Amino acid sequence: MFNGCISPATQLMKGNYDGMIEKHGKYMKTNDGITNYQIAEAYRLSNRIKNAEPFYASALKSGIDQDDAYYYYARSLKANQKYDDAREVLKDALPKVKDDLIYKLITYEIEGLASLDDMYSSETFFRIKNLEEINTSGAEYGPVFENGRLYFTSNRDGGKIYKSTGTPFTDIYSVATKGAKVNLRTLTSLDPIINNPLINEGSLALGANGSYLLFAKGNSGKAGGTREVNIFAARYRNGKWGTPRALNINDPNAYDGTPALNKEANTLYFASNRVGGFGGADLYIAKLDRRGRWVDIQNLGPEINTPGNEMFPFISESGVLYFSSDGQPGFGNLDVFKATRIGGSMIIENLGAPMNSSADDFGFYEYNLTRGFFSSNRQGGKGDDDIYTFVNDDPDLKIINYFLTGQTLTKDDGGGAIAVSNTKVSLISENGQILDEYFTREDGVYKFRVYAQENYNIRVEKPNYFSARQLFSTVGRSIRRDTLTQFQTDIIFELDVELDQIVIEKTIVINNIYYDLNKAEIRTDAAFILDSLVLMLEDNPEIYIELGSHTDDRNTDAYNLDLSQRRAKSAVDYLIGRGIQSKRVLAKGYGETKLMIENAKTEAEHQINRRTEFKVLKYDFEEIEVQDESVDEYERFFDNDNK
Repeated sequence: MFNGCISPATQLMKGNYDGMIEKHGKYMKTNDGITNYQIAEAYRLSNRIKNAEPFYASALKSGIDQDDAYYYYARSLKANQKYDDAREVLKDALPKVKDDLIYKLITYEIEGLASLDDMYSSETFFRIKNLEEINTSGAEYGPVFENGRLYFTSNRDGGKIYKSTGTPFTDIYSVATKGAKVNLRTLTSLDPIINNPLINEGSLALGANGSYLLFAKGNSGKAGGTREVNIFAARYRNGKWGTPRALNINDPNAYDGTPALNKEANTLYFASNRVGGFGGADLYIAKLDRRGRWVDIQNLGPEINTPGNEMFPFISESGVLYFSSDGQPGFGNLDVFKATRIGGSMIIENLGAPMNSSADDFGFYEYNLTRGFFSSNRQGGKGDDDIYTFVNDDPDLKIINYFLTGQTLTKDDGGGAIAVSNTKVSLISENGQILDEYFTREDGVYKFRVYAQENYNIRVEKPNYFSARQLFSTVGRSIRRDTLTQFQTDIIFELDVELDQIVIEKTIVINNIYYDLNKAEIRTDAAFILDSLVLMLEDNPEIYIELGSHTDDRNTDAYNLDLSQRRAKSAVDYLIGRGIQSKRVLAKGYGETKLMIENAKTEAEHQINRRTEFKVLKYDFEEIEVQDESVDEYERFFDNDNK
């Protein structure tokens, strides 16, 4: 049918978008709705959605029954700044679509288009300029600045063609810069061990003062779609880059890309379309532990992620998350947004024009508090994606950083405090969400960024120690911005957390769990204390305990033994009722056999004898090797298997 060529649908499945456009573009002149839809999809999937508009229009006019055709037709209209037409298409489509995800996407898009007037009228202070010295007719994107060099991704040097886009494969380059002043004589591509001529190397992140490279790349040169994109890491030493290694956070069945690191380089932000997200590509985080592993992968949640795509994260010095999205309300395709945590919620703001346009705007990167780079394929550039510089002239730009720091400690044999190393410290919000995690070194010191007017729990975990929690709050402790004279102000709070070692059969008194005379019912004040024991058991799932109850001596031995057993069982039943497994708690009544105060006379003394205690009977834990403190986490990543 097609002179021996494979069908358009087969070409789409194989990712040969450009080849299909070249060979079958003539069908836009026919009434073949399916073929026009396939050509439109080829333009969209090769990042040319503006060109897809007439093909989607023709396909829908021909009566094609594809829910996503309505949505992407509207997106192509939006990319061509035909906002009113896009609104009409979406409103007409909403009652017709059957696919739940497309319905959500259309709903989000209608809401976003409704806010366009507000976005256009909002005041912004960005000045932008095309970095003409570095841009070519090809693609330059994903700028990262480190140690006086600008790193970016480009297909500027030609070479083999990537069939999906009809353009050369991309590589990573670097060039010396002073701010936005580029020295082109220093332009160089990274080592061949990083840049493969038959594989796309994508956006990147740098850590450990530029000696640790994270970058996205395909696993082969075949145009097989997004499932072939993963994040790799390489170490720079002795003047060259080492062999890249795939991160353990990669999902073999998903796209994983656009990596970014926080300032301390112990938190990785990345985009993934793995199962369990909110739609397309979502933003996730992972933490680097002391064994060199990326762990505790978390989706950033529905405040940031939408049924669309969220990609290209960046964490600023002020703790603001910048990212690009085509699901949040925007001007066209990808727009740049910032997420600021205020009062326990994320406030999402579109950066507005001129930072954003009807084209793709992405790859935001600040190299100081008012200047930086980003990428865009807007009109007026030199070719495909270009790198732009920006300056933020906001006259009220004053930054307040709040930090919480402290030590994890335990008591030595003499009762003094000593640091506990290799502990996992978690910052937990008031509603139980883990906001951040830190793995301490030998000094036991941790540090978190916190925010004004919020309550937190600090949880500390380490094998052979009881996990501990402490409350911390910034409520009433923030400072007024209008009182500041400096451009940046750092406020540091301090909080040490003490850990107790787990000792089998060591008795621990639970304070303030008392019973009324001759009764076994849990009092209201006792329930409050038992709730803290529930939390301790939840934080320490490896321990099995005995809950022991004691009475005073104001009755017979037999009576008191029975009463204490009923009291112990009452407390254990309370714990089980709060979700603790019955096999983890044993009730034991001791009667008056172990009095704290012999010959007690006052009611207060008798109440002390009517106490509850617990002791650990069994402790199941995984033995974790002691880490050499002279070796950092990045060294361990490359020394360990990390699969």
